[in-house]
Amino acid sequence: MTLKPDHLIFLDIEASGLGPDSWPIEVGLAWIVDQAVQTWSSLIRPEPDWDPDAWSDQSAIIHNIPREDLDAAPKAIDVAHEVMERIAARHVISDAPGFDRMWMQRIFEAIDIVPPAFMHIDKVVASACNGDRNTVRRVLAQLEEEPRPHRAGADAARLAAAILYGMKMGRLSDGTSR
Repeated sequence: MTLKPDHLIFLDIEASGLGPDSWPIEVGLAWIVDQAVQTWSSLIRPEPDWDPDAWSDQSAIIHNIPREDLDAAPKAIDVAHEVMERIAARHVISDAPGFDRMWMQRIFEAIDIVPPAFMHIDKVVASACNGDRNTVRRVLAQLEEEPRPHRAGADAARLAAAILYGMKMGRLSDGTSR
């Protein structure tokens, strides 16, 4: 896979919990422009048919988003339109594609479309590092060591920053840039 940063968008979703009835409470996107990471995020007002019992107080503590804050958030339909506009024809990258796609499906139900396929961050890191295993391990180790803010925009930015680092290290390992 040839890696073109402007064709990538990094996604993270914070949710009411991790169960099958859980629902998205915040979506964050990050992308790379001129070797810099740009971000966008939005809280999401729960839809009336989303199960209120799927709210986890433990999850709320982790991401520091009280349930009451969601009452004034944009509706899922508005967030879905904004996300669709921003992801356009880009490859969507996630570090938890199974969960993130499940929650994205919940958001996209509001506009009656199926979310795009997601790529796992590990695959994109390998491409950014030109397949060099030592460089891939180094980039993934740095990503794991970096604190997770547990806010969608910041977490998506963390993934984009790892790709920038991987691209830099990949160029150094293959001798194309110093």
